[in-house]
Amino acid sequence: MQKTDVAKHWDENADQWARDVRAGFDVYRDKFTFPAFLDALPAIKGLDVIDFGCGEGTNTRAFARMGARVTGIDLSVRMIEHARRTEEADPLGIQYQVASYSDHSGMPDASFDAVLSTMALMDGPDFPGAMREAYRLLRPGGFILFSVLHPCFITPGLGWVKDAEGRTTGLQVARYFDRSSFTERWRFGDRPKDEDVLPFAVPRFPRTISDYLNAVASAGFMITNIAEPQPSHAACEAIPRFSRWRDLGGFLLLVTARRA
Repeated sequence: MQKTDVAKHWDENADQWARDVRAGFDVYRDKFTFPAFLDALPAIKGLDVIDFGCGEGTNTRAFARMGARVTGIDLSVRMIEHARRTEEADPLGIQYQVASYSDHSGMPDASFDAVLSTMALMDGPDFPGAMREAYRLLRPGGFILFSVLHPCFITPGLGWVKDAEGRTTGLQVARYFDRSSFTERWRFGDRPKDEDVLPFAVPRFPRTISDYLNAVASAGFMITNIAEPQPSHAACEAIPRFSRWRDLGGFLLLVTARRA
């Protein structure tokens, strides 16, 4: 699967995705993955920040509200259109650009103090290229922080194990070394069930944890922190199914690395 295929899928997903995210149906983002990202994020007030795979801009706007000067890039023209419309209606000084995070973006070397990416880098075919571009864009001493689905647990052969009473008792992990790309189709589980919407088509590019970490190091970064956050007890009370990811398997991997 190529970048053109990824862009096509996300252009097709964009309108429904923007509506669903802004309606609060992405509870994993709202209750778990983005709060965990913010917990790992150093202060960014006054910094020049670029958001890799910014999508329709919800997280990008959160970074801008924290006082950063923010640029967002995404491969999807339609996603950037949604982000720009929101910026026009409620300006936060964000610049948006249609660009692949794994290619030369056209921006000058050493333009940013921080590269951030939330749950996007696992959806592109060239992760090493993304790390090289992040390194190029960072000033000396700058950092990258990214979150991805945990590669050791979110595998192509994932499945929940249940007991005779239907209680979830374990997580099956299989095909860990199968790096074949595929397209996953799903809709947000908290959407109203009576609404007829097409499932999102989301490209997946399975990798091992060594694929991720070695690409970070090979680009020249010094890895400074690895985190595998669990959903909070409050999040599990609000969304009971989150307890599976607290007790039985890891959902999220966060990596922080610095340009020396």
